[in-house]
Amino acid sequence: MPVPSSRISHLNGDGDDGWSLFYKARAMKAAGVPILELTIGEHDIRTAPDILDEMHRAATAGHTGYAAVPGIAALRAAVAARLSDSHAIRYGADNILITPGGQAGLFATHHAVCDEGDRALMIDPYYATYPGSIRAVGAVPVPVRARSEDGFQPDLAALSAAAKGARSLLINSPNNPTGAVYTEASLAGIAEIAGAHDLWVISDEVYDTQVWTGRHIPIASLPGMAERTLTIGSLSKSHAMTGSRLGWIAGPEDMIEHLINLATHTTYGVPGYIQEAGLYALNSGPATEAAVAAPFLRRRKIMLDRIAAQNRIRAIPPDGAMYVMLDIRATGLSGEEFAARLLDEEQVAVMPGESFGAASAGHLRVALTLPDDQFTIAVDRLMRFSESL
Repeated sequence: MPVPSSRISHLNGDGDDGWSLFYKARAMKAAGVPILELTIGEHDIRTAPDILDEMHRAATAGHTGYAAVPGIAALRAAVAARLSDSHAIRYGADNILITPGGQAGLFATHHAVCDEGDRALMIDPYYATYPGSIRAVGAVPVPVRARSEDGFQPDLAALSAAAKGARSLLINSPNNPTGAVYTEASLAGIAEIAGAHDLWVISDEVYDTQVWTGRHIPIASLPGMAERTLTIGSLSKSHAMTGSRLGWIAGPEDMIEHLINLATHTTYGVPGYIQEAGLYALNSGPATEAAVAAPFLRRRKIMLDRIAAQNRIRAIPPDGAMYVMLDIRATGLSGEEFAARLLDEEQVAVMPGESFGAASAGHLRVALTLPDDQFTIAVDRLMRFSESL
């Protein structure tokens, strides 16, 4: 009997994909158990009705056939204008490829910069799909640890040591799972390492509208970085459009041409009516993005205020994104043990830090994704459980 390819059968390396607890929580919920779910980065609100109205209008107007593979011209231009403002460098439409979500961007960019067997660096903790995205293109994921005690800022010395002979570096700021927003010093150090070792930098910036302290600095805006950076963006987090699967890659024009060729042979573009809705969403302005982000800032405060009232668990205050990382090592449990018991005993689902790499072992990632009243109940249950240990 034919067998699957080695590449597809080893996407998760030697283990699972780190999401076993999430699948268990969903199964319990489907069986009628009232789970308070703080696992994935899914808004508790849906896509705004006016965006959906525009999607419907575009579909009924006939935008249901093949759309241009690189993306419709108006959307590419709008993304280019948006990034030109935030990156302080000039982008044109030819610097943009529209993708079916940020995840497709991760896959495509690694295909674009890595050959079979190349070493592809990533900061640990990392979003759970990063290693598999790298393995999927035949490259070798190389995690470089960032420390909880340092607020999960990149360890520049460790990164420099790992960079010799590598081909690429994947960064994510604001960061999932940690909420870290990379400082100017961290990004300057990364830029210096990238230049010294001739690395491509793939910068996942899908949380750029969720910054609570400090400021988001796109690494492409640093001197010498525009020509070696591929920036991934998305409307999933900024406009609560996770299911619409609409993102982009921004980068040098010649690399975007190669990526368009790849898209022609893989995704063949994004539905036109979704792109029209995305264009409408982008044109709705920063007030819309601020309204989508505001609940996460409120819940961040709820979490940090409650954690401050006890000494069993340490919070790493997030500078951005829709998560809080909790250090639970003082309880004597691993993140996996704590999360499993919390689910069984308190019906609260959070993600164990081990799902995101070795550097976050003994931690939990709590998504700020329930309405405030339910979120408060979930946090109080988490605190009650930790006090019972």
